[in-house]
Amino acid sequence: MRKKIIAGNWKMNKNADEALGLAKEISIKCKAESLVNTEVMLFPAFPFIPIVSEQVKDSGVRVGAQNNSLHKSGAYTGEVSAEMIVSCGADSVLVGHSERRQYFAETNHVLAEKINRALEVGLQPIYCCGEVLEERDNGTFLSVVENQIAQALYHLSENEIKKTIIAYEPVWAIGTGRTASAEQAQEVHAHIRKVLADQYGKEIADTIPILYGGSCNPTNAKALFSMPDIDGGLIGGASLKADDFYAIIQSI
Repeated sequence: MRKKIIAGNWKMNKNADEALGLAKEISIKCKAESLVNTEVMLFPAFPFIPIVSEQVKDSGVRVGAQNNSLHKSGAYTGEVSAEMIVSCGADSVLVGHSERRQYFAETNHVLAEKINRALEVGLQPIYCCGEVLEERDNGTFLSVVENQIAQALYHLSENEIKKTIIAYEPVWAIGTGRTASAEQAQEVHAHIRKVLADQYGKEIADTIPILYGGSCNPTNAKALFSMPDIDGGLIGGASLKADDFYAIIQSI
């Protein structure tokens, strides 16, 4: 059985005190209830990884980074390497979020290198993929997502792909209040699993968690998570409020 995952991407939000307070609220709620076959992950901004990791250490909540450099080390001012992230207490990293693609021009080939750096030091990558509105409307969205996966992931070995999580995020549904229906999301999730099966075999494809990452909230979470190929959510805005985030956790 695939593990269910609820991951909170805090993006560039919260100061240190607020991040600590939010992590405390979430960790208390998660510790109070035994979550069966479900993992909770938090992705705060870089400076807060150590304090958030310390806060949640006894609750079973995992902590990751929102990005990592494609370089191992060197004269890259402002960059943060995968090794640095591990040393701060994180065990996972987001790679290829649509905002990184849009604002920082990250290509699938750059993202492939970032995934390599993550896996080399034991970070579990959550690889994000998804189409923009034009690609959704012109019917090319399945091929767009397939290409994103092929170019960034198909160089991985069977052992490496099994350590990877995928998050489907329709770009047109992020921060817009517009959400893909459960059926629309399931269609893409099923296609992702199919192309993984074509490349790595059905047995491996069936073990890889695929998360939904487009404006998931307490209202629509249960319908989304009821779909057979949706294994959880990469949550943005709703992860910034402990009650909303926990409601999503409970809905799975």
